[in-house]
Amino acid sequence: FWEAFGRNLKLGVIEDQDNRPQLSKLLRFQSSKSGDGLTSLDKYVEGMKENQKGIYYVAADSKEIAEGSPFVEELLNRDIEILYLVEPIDEVCVANLGKFGETELIDVSKEDLLLDEEDDEMKKKSEELAGEFSKLCDWMKDVLGQKVEKVVVSKRAMTNSPCMLVTSKFGWSANMEKIMRAQAMGDNRALEYMSGKKILELNPSHDIVVSLKSACEKDPKDSGAKSMVDLMYETALLTSGFSVESPKEFASRVYEMISAAAKAKDTTVTAEVLDEDPAGGDADPWKK
Repeated sequence: FWEAFGRNLKLGVIEDQDNRPQLSKLLRFQSSKSGDGLTSLDKYVEGMKENQKGIYYVAADSKEIAEGSPFVEELLNRDIEILYLVEPIDEVCVANLGKFGETELIDVSKEDLLLDEEDDEMKKKSEELAGEFSKLCDWMKDVLGQKVEKVVVSKRAMTNSPCMLVTSKFGWSANMEKIMRAQAMGDNRALEYMSGKKILELNPSHDIVVSLKSACEKDPKDSGAKSMVDLMYETALLTSGFSVESPKEFASRVYEMISAAAKAKDTTVTAEVLDEDPAGGDADPWKK
């Protein structure tokens, strides 16, 4: 049934506002806990954690890409289920739905995602980190210029990624921007004002971010550090679902990094051969 009519049901959710609540109960999506199958929104809500704010989802080209996204790191670590929207129509369907019953649908690729309510201790810690890394954030914003709206310390508990690029709440996500750019009859004016403003969120505990903090404090004009910022931004574009703006420049920076790493390892080890007996005698006492 789903293979035959699934796409039509999603179109119904988009176009038929009166029957949207009834049609939404028939929707099926892949998720972080569905294995090779699909899950319904009803089943998702039944399995929600205590005090969970809503139904979390991320849009991507495939389930594998969604699972490796920096947006889902914290949720997976906390065993919170995430819906993977892997068909082009999925994100439009979910965006039009907005809520399932009283439960909000939340795009984890957007800014200001908080899984828990901030208490006084969490707010204090966030303020301390923001103050500690404020010089780095300002410096990185100057280096990147108009590529990003701002650079901030992330409130998400990222584990593997040094940073991620999130978009503003009311603009397109990276996945939607990619879909709209691929439209043959796309409107370039719509791309200009609907493309979500990019916000670079930093992981303050990551070695790369700590290293950049030291570099900018030591010498803000360091060309090597600036190149590292550009490379980190372009890598974040890819991991966050965007397209690299200049593949040639990105490739050039990657090759420079590979070349530098190769030169660092290109050391010749000379083995020193010692005489058996420095004094000129027989070094082997068993020889007679």
